Amino acid sequence: MLTGEENVVRRGHLRLWTERFGQPDDPTVLLVMGTSTQGIGWPDELVEALVDSGRQVIRFDHRDTGRSDSVDFTTHPYTLADLATDAVAVLDAYGVATAHIVGTSLGAAIGQWLAVHRAARVRTLTAMASSPMGNNPGPAWARALAGRPAAQGELPPPTARFLDHLMDAARAPRATARQRVDADVQTWRILNGDVLPFDEPAARRFVEHCHDRAGNLAAAANHDLAGRRWDDDRRASLSGITAATLVLHGSDDPLFPPAHGEALAAQIPTARLEIVPGMGHHPFFAPGLTERIAGSIIRHTT
Repeated sequence: MLTGEENVVRRGHLRLWTERFGQPDDPTVLLVMGTSTQGIGWPDELVEALVDSGRQVIRFDHRDTGRSDSVDFTTHPYTLADLATDAVAVLDAYGVATAHIVGTSLGAAIGQWLAVHRAARVRTLTAMASSPMGNNPGPAWARALAGRPAAQGELPPPTARFLDHLMDAARAPRATARQRVDADVQTWRILNGDVLPFDEPAARRFVEHCHDRAGNLAAAANHDLAGRRWDDDRRASLSGITAATLVLHGSDDPLFPPAHGEALAAQIPTARLEIVPGMGHHPFFAPGLTERIAGSIIRHTT
């Protein structure tokens, strides 16, 4: 049975929950989750496969998620750079000078930021289900919601089904614990895409566990606010990334259609693009995909 060492890392007044697996002398893989998602979103099966391949693995809860501290965003707004610096604080706390950074969605944008602005800390980069960190999808989303076509050169918006889900989710009742769980499970169903099976019981167990362990469940919405802040460091060119980069992207990603992964790989000279057939935006509730993703990460970080 997989067991990890839990620790609380301090960054100033902020406390971040972390969990370490494997041997400290082994190469380190830092797993960085996506928007509003707790570190346990990286499944034990993936962590175990990485540890068995000779890697130390660290996963952690972003600020405003899980057992990490929540922030008053109105008085202390933060940006992608702050979330990336949280990740550096985790590495520092474990005495890790350089790590294989594996991020998904927002976590992949954090990985890009680190590869540009803290290059010495990034041994390799795996960016999954992401878009170039300087891409602002807001205008494309607004045009799609208004029924207008994308602008020339603009990366495509989410699928119509995903945008419809956003509208439905805004109206969905969340008065009871069951309603809140049901709403989140439906979001994971949509993110799974329409090609591969969706393991609803696994998703429901995950959502229930996340709700139980969250210190402030509502605070996770702050990630959406942080994602809308576009400082100049986020617009830095990705062409200077020197770390070997694997761009993993699903052929059925409803949030970032494959053109986003293609654009990301095209901007990083060291990047290799791997399109995973049938994969949506979050792969870990589609049976068999966790093993495939683990294999890709292991091969890339060897």
